[in-house]
Amino acid sequence: MMNHAVPTKSPSNRAHWAAVAVLAMAALCPQQALAQMPARFYWKTLSDGNAVPLIVNSISGNTNPFDPAHIVTPGGNFDATMAIAGYAHTFSLFDRSAMAAILVPMGRVSGDVTVAGRTFNQSASGFGDPMFEFNINVLGPKAQKNIPDAMRYEPGFSVDLLADVALPIGEYDSNQPLNIGQNRWYGRVGAPIVWQLGDWVPGRRTTLEFLPAVWFFGTNDNYVGQTLKTDPMFQLDAHLTRDLTEHFWGSLDAAWYNGGQASINGVAGQKLNNLGFGLTLGYTINDNLNLTAAYKSTVNDSARGDRRMDAFMVTLVYGWHPLLEGSRRLKGEK
Repeated sequence: MMNHAVPTKSPSNRAHWAAVAVLAMAALCPQQALAQMPARFYWKTLSDGNAVPLIVNSISGNTNPFDPAHIVTPGGNFDATMAIAGYAHTFSLFDRSAMAAILVPMGRVSGDVTVAGRTFNQSASGFGDPMFEFNINVLGPKAQKNIPDAMRYEPGFSVDLLADVALPIGEYDSNQPLNIGQNRWYGRVGAPIVWQLGDWVPGRRTTLEFLPAVWFFGTNDNYVGQTLKTDPMFQLDAHLTRDLTEHFWGSLDAAWYNGGQASINGVAGQKLNNLGFGLTLGYTINDNLNLTAAYKSTVNDSARGDRRMDAFMVTLVYGWHPLLEGSRRLKGEK
């Protein structure tokens, strides 16, 4: 890796800012909302860091945004307000960077749902299915265990392995098809990729990021008295991110989803083949707070059976690291 001039910030402050900024990415976006990986989600930081997010989404379209299978209701229209609380923790495993996170969605959704020729105008509210994620780096720099490691870190070309699983304990009413919880297990396996382009200096960092992944869905054997099954779904996310200043960055986002054909009592629906694009802007307010705003929308969605969804998301994340907080107290900083 190349050596670069050290920015004007002190090493400890630079490491603190980097740790919190990346931890903020660790819990930014519910997988249910367009099921898209947020930009800079898989950047690495100091081991033993923590982050807690507050996320608010406003979503509309022809699928239930709490359902990661994105089962399309042709001609349907849904509106949802989704809030997410979560926690993420970074650690070292076999000398590699690792992360564990949990996200708990909650909120309200309303709209029209058609099942077996019958149309239901319904609403649902409450808590959704909590999702757990485990991620570990397999190709790239070793784990950052101290501030000197963080100072020397550059991702280069990094590849991770991840596994997500949702616990089916969210609010569910078997008498209606529109629900916050999904009454079935689901999850994904994937390989996040971060490719560093150019200098790794705050204010000049650029990355190209990809996430190829496959989602798997269990069977819902009580979907309005019927059986709902969904084939595996392939996901490919891409991001081109760029620092605009030391504290402000932007990303151009794209996503493609294919497969995920649903069947109800053996009657198959349509496979997904959808593209989505978006824009993300992030700003570091201070050493512990990060603010992010994003807009995402599907394209190629003019046909009646195409998935259509628009989402606007605002996130405020509080992050901290015991090592860095202790360093600040020794210096007498507030």
